[in-house]
Amino acid sequence: MSMQRREFLARTALGVGSLMLGAGLGRAVESQPRFHDPYRLVKLGQTDLKFSRLCLGTGVRGGNRQSNHTRMGKDKFETLIQGAYDRGVRVFDLADLYGTHPFVVPALKHLSRDKYSIISKIWFRSGGLPEAERPDADEVVSRFLKEVGTDYLDLVLLHCVTSSKWPEELRRQMDLLSKLKEKGQVRALGVSCHSLEALEAAVNEPWVESVHARINPFGMSMDDKPEKVVPVLKKLHAAGKAVVGMKIVGEGRLRNEKDRIDESVRFALGLGCIDVLNVGCENLEEIDDFAARVKKVPAAA
Repeated sequence: MSMQRREFLARTALGVGSLMLGAGLGRAVESQPRFHDPYRLVKLGQTDLKFSRLCLGTGVRGGNRQSNHTRMGKDKFETLIQGAYDRGVRVFDLADLYGTHPFVVPALKHLSRDKYSIISKIWFRSGGLPEAERPDADEVVSRFLKEVGTDYLDLVLLHCVTSSKWPEELRRQMDLLSKLKEKGQVRALGVSCHSLEALEAAVNEPWVESVHARINPFGMSMDDKPEKVVPVLKKLHAAGKAVVGMKIVGEGRLRNEKDRIDESVRFALGLGCIDVLNVGCENLEEIDDFAARVKKVPAAA
């Protein structure tokens, strides 16, 4: 056999062997469990928005435009926001009720506005705010934009709806918000639900693009028992609506119960219908701890 022939066969054998080895390695890699990434950008329902899996909530013990986050003071709160962003958090959950509007943009002033997303919520219920009046949504959002210091809000919610008839009762406000979306002042719309009936009403409401819902395996601060809430969340997701999970840590009551936090994180991510985890971390250590727990949960292939 000529030298050229022998070299050709040797090289061919080496190439085939490499391909077989590569294919084997590929199968091995594919068979390894993949884990959830707390900072992965996920599509928000049928909108054009993408939020990080982990959202920084700012409403712990919130009411009358205060929360644990505002009570920590401007410097500490802005350091928390900046540190959250540096780790990969790209969405921040605010509300008129919490008084947290003025903090996010100053903390991230070195970034262009399209690098992060802001959620806010309109409070229409009695009590909760210093003033008794509840102006229309267009007036309220105009104030929000000034307070936040931005030209648009990524997601605006009707806050704490409980009635099964909320789509009828708040239709005027919904229509006003739709007009603001047409103008580009709001990019997506939805509700924060605080009853099972309100959740069920959101399933077939075309106006709703995203829903904040309370979920954990222990029924803490939830609308009903998990076995009743979960089927509704799955219906919402199947209807193309984003689902943002709240009270994952039981409104802070699980803070010192690490095994139960793990159980709650596994439960929420395992449902397959929770897009974003909204958690009111109050320091960077809590963000790191929660993120580490998310990273331990295998993701579906």
